[in-house]
Amino acid sequence: MLGTYITVVAAFKDLGQWNIVVALTIATMKASLVVLYFMHARYSPRRTHLVIICAVFWLAIMLALTLTDYQSRPILGPMSQAHPTATHKLAV
Repeated sequence: MLGTYITVVAAFKDLGQWNIVVALTIATMKASLVVLYFMHARYSPRRTHLVIICAVFWLAIMLALTLTDYQSRPILGPMSQAHPTATHKLAV
């Protein structure tokens, strides 16, 4: 309940460019609590810890590849969204 309350309070605060950082930090803390305590990973065998670490590492790889693909794409303006191969001329 405390995590949900903190999330709601943070959602209504205007922190400028730090909004996403705060939101992701809160989400990471809540996800860690869920995995450690509600999924009983804290008291599980070492092999389970290894599987969790591998899953987080795999997620990091997928996010890095996705962001790399996203950054490599060209920025298209509003005129090029109608049809990517059409050439638009501005009326003077």
